[in-house]
Amino acid sequence: MTTDRSPAPTAASTLPANPRIFSGIQPSGAPHIGNDLGAIRNYVALQDRYEAIYCIVDYHALTSTHDPDVLRTRTREMAAALLALGLDPERCTLFVQSHRPEVTELAWLFTTVTPVAWLQRTPTYKEKRQSQPEDVNHGLLTYPVLQAADIVLYKASLVPVGKDQAAHLELSREIVRAFNGRYGETFPEPRAVHTDAPVVLGTDGARKMSKSVGNTIEIFAEPDVIRRQVMGMVTDTQRILRSDPGRPEVCNVCRLHRFFGDDYEEVWEGERTARTGCVDTKKLLAARIIAHYAEPRERYLELMADPAGVDRILAEGAERIRPIARATMDEVHERMGLR
Repeated sequence: MTTDRSPAPTAASTLPANPRIFSGIQPSGAPHIGNDLGAIRNYVALQDRYEAIYCIVDYHALTSTHDPDVLRTRTREMAAALLALGLDPERCTLFVQSHRPEVTELAWLFTTVTPVAWLQRTPTYKEKRQSQPEDVNHGLLTYPVLQAADIVLYKASLVPVGKDQAAHLELSREIVRAFNGRYGETFPEPRAVHTDAPVVLGTDGARKMSKSVGNTIEIFAEPDVIRRQVMGMVTDTQRILRSDPGRPEVCNVCRLHRFFGDDYEEVWEGERTARTGCVDTKKLLAARIIAHYAEPRERYLELMADPAGVDRILAEGAERIRPIARATMDEVHERMGLR
């Protein structure tokens, strides 16, 4: 479910009848539950409400992934996963970032209007300097410039973001304002479509679910793997004995039940009254996750067995938006005096 709580557009920023929406996702391979609940479910819902463009951002991935074979594999895995989970090439555009190289030219042109201080203050850059101190490359610094180019190359006016991520979009808006201020109104300032995407904690119950941390539940894994991952989850650390009442509001297993069944309140009540134990709740969650993703998993395996078919869908998506990208760059060249 999504809710658009963006400010009402002014006369100068009135949206078209069928506004264009853009979002990019890292090619991190087959997704985990956090990817699906945090982004992909919203992608599927939004493809029927907007002219939706979704991009697998392999250029961005190069800031931390330097193995060509790994990048290629993860890109195809993510594409297959998005298709298996409900993205329809007839209802949205799905493509790979590097298949439309106009974005790198626009990013370079944007760097000429973006103060270095804006980039140095971004929380993501500071975090990456800590997480990969041996690889603080220029791409980490200029990541937000490429991100802004991703969005506005296709004249997208809306970007789906969780409420906790809205600040990340503001730098893109600042870059667009800087360009428009210097060269005239060229790009719409992208606005947020706020979604109800949750922050999904990992199996450790403490940090956001992430492959780099190793606390994930892999939705396309074999059922035994999913069971093992769920059964290893941290629950309510204050519940020592089976007879102790639980606190479902702080138990990560109980919180995930909200997304896999309509009876989560009953599940929570069982924990509060000690009618059920943590093992019972974990077994039920594992069974429901396996059942929920059984059909998408079959579709994912079919797609991965037909890599040429996946590549064809991605190529068609890139070709579909080529006229938009070229028209944008023609306009930018004219405004900047490059033609």
